[in-house]
Amino acid sequence: MTLAIHANELDTPVPDQPAVHTLRLLTLNTHKGFTSFNRKFILPELREAVRELSTDIVFLQEVLGTHKRHASRHANWPETPQYEFLADSMWTQYSYGRNAVYPHGDHGNALLSKYPIISYQNLDVSIGKIEQRGLLHSILRVPGQRELHAICCHLGLRESHRRQQLKLLCELLQSIPENDPVIVAGDFNDWRRNADDILASCGMEEAFVSCTGAPARSFPARWPFLCLDRVYLRNATAHNPKVLSDKPWSHLSDHAPLAVEIRL
Repeated sequence: MTLAIHANELDTPVPDQPAVHTLRLLTLNTHKGFTSFNRKFILPELREAVRELSTDIVFLQEVLGTHKRHASRHANWPETPQYEFLADSMWTQYSYGRNAVYPHGDHGNALLSKYPIISYQNLDVSIGKIEQRGLLHSILRVPGQRELHAICCHLGLRESHRRQQLKLLCELLQSIPENDPVIVAGDFNDWRRNADDILASCGMEEAFVSCTGAPARSFPARWPFLCLDRVYLRNATAHNPKVLSDKPWSHLSDHAPLAVEIRL
């Protein structure tokens, strides 16, 4: 496992603000801004849909940093990285963990936040050379709270790889101060539901399971029946979890987004 650290320190003091006890969270595999089977580039429509939710923190997977070939083929391709385009003026803070690099560009995980990101790091948890995967660990400063740890992940397609990646995730969780609130969200590709028991050993509880007794069905977006996307919490509670599978979400990615209210 390699560790890439990216400085994003905030030197400007944050003015006194009322304590925040509730956060609205969204996690989404953006499918690089394309509809299922890459039929249409719909990142501008996706941005408008995300903005309408007024979410505080957005976890993104499969978001492009650059892609020269796509940029030359699509007239509405943004001039900025996709995560920056999605953040626009709604989320003044963002972090990006580049996982896969290829001749025409790169993609990875990203976090958009309305609250200051003190620092972030991207942990390479790739197993072998076929799939490049990472854990984007961002530390947020939320008024009136301890440091909030937000970990955006996209695990591998092979079960043996996922088990090793979950072990690495547990090692990361064990390094975080035990009283700090932690959110882990993203695409786990865990259709066998092995992650719940593994992460429970690190004090993590899945949001949909704790509220409804069952994980969210999020894939494929139009007829969700596989439970691939998850939200895990520690030192926080989940409320009103929702799978956004209706229009327009059903055609904006191959995954349906998950929305959860988090209370600290």
